[in-house]
Amino acid sequence: MDKYLKKNLDHWNEVVPVHEKSTGYDVDGFKAGKCTLKSIELEEIGDVKGKSLLHLQCHFGLDTLSWVRRGAKATGMDFSDEAIKLAKSLSEETGIKAEFICSDIYKLPEVLKKKYDIVFTSYGVLCWLPDLKKWAEIIDHFLKPGGYFYIAEQHPFTSVFNNEAGVKKLEVTVPYFHNPTPIEWAPNDDYANPAFTSSHSTYEWMHPMGEIVNALIGVGLKVEFLHEFPFVCYKAMPFMHQDNNGDWRLEGDPLPLTFSLKATKQLG
Repeated sequence: MDKYLKKNLDHWNEVVPVHEKSTGYDVDGFKAGKCTLKSIELEEIGDVKGKSLLHLQCHFGLDTLSWVRRGAKATGMDFSDEAIKLAKSLSEETGIKAEFICSDIYKLPEVLKKKYDIVFTSYGVLCWLPDLKKWAEIIDHFLKPGGYFYIAEQHPFTSVFNNEAGVKKLEVTVPYFHNPTPIEWAPNDDYANPAFTSSHSTYEWMHPMGEIVNALIGVGLKVEFLHEFPFVCYKAMPFMHQDNNGDWRLEGDPLPLTFSLKATKQLG
């Protein structure tokens, strides 16, 4: 495994039990019937009854299991063995049947042989991937002809600004464009439980919107839509305010902070 991905794996394995107990993930609420999916993907994907769905980078599977509750036949994958262990445990405990696979995303075709109606991924996934061309190839590989890929994700703009405590205005500190060498982030407060600080540095890659769209077009997928929204599902910067739906915004909604995209695999 690449040295950067290995260090990221150490981080994610460490935070799984923290996230399991956090109010941010609200596992108890999920067990009681709460759907963890956001309104954007629920509205834009719609009815999934009877459809096969592959969830890439599923963490410990709450969204995967939420899709099953809505009628999908779902498979979740993640590179964190601790996350997949917890996902399988939650599936068994709740009686919500889903398949979970631990794998490097780029090596997933070596261990998973199925094809799917929908390939899905969401929120905080792209920054952990060094190569979006290979990512798009993986998506195309697992889609049935006529199937589609869907992503809801933080807009790349959210990552260019300073998000340190005490910052009071937009300050660009990270280049918008992709660099093969990742950005190293020192251990900091966890997004789901700010009282916890990871003991591992993490490594992230920037992927501008053009790179994301062109990677999917490059493997032959047809982009059906690209939507941008002026809010994000977490407090990306300390001076953001929370709206009545629980999303976070900048004053005056000046920038896109979330995007969604659907791309279809052509028949024949």
